[in-house]
Amino acid sequence: VRLVESGGGLVQPGGSLTLSCAASGAIFRVNSMGWYRQAPGKERELVARIIQTSPTNYTDYYVDSVRGRFTISRDNRKNALYLSLTSLKPEDTAVYYCNLHLQRGTYWGQGTQVTVSS
Repeated sequence: VRLVESGGGLVQPGGSLTLSCAASGAIFRVNSMGWYRQAPGKERELVARIIQTSPTNYTDYYVDSVRGRFTISRDNRKNALYLSLTSLKPEDTAVYYCNLHLQRGTYWGQGTQVTVSS
């Protein structure tokens, strides 16, 4: 399984970005897929994820600090995962990682940098 993120960059406070994650390989028996971030000097933290509760049902989860500002979505036909970031704050600055949790293991992308600064 390979995950490749894109869409990061430099944005002013209050701005928006959309991150994309392209997945390839043998993707089946998905438990969850999501986005994590790691700021300098801090541990990697969960931002948002889609939890597969059954073959046709899933639920979204957001950490409190981004709920209402970020939106996670997926396109199964394209094997893609997205994260829409709005109303960005300087404290959102971090490397954002795509995560795929399958029954047989967990996979990570290489990360994409998001910098929020004026």
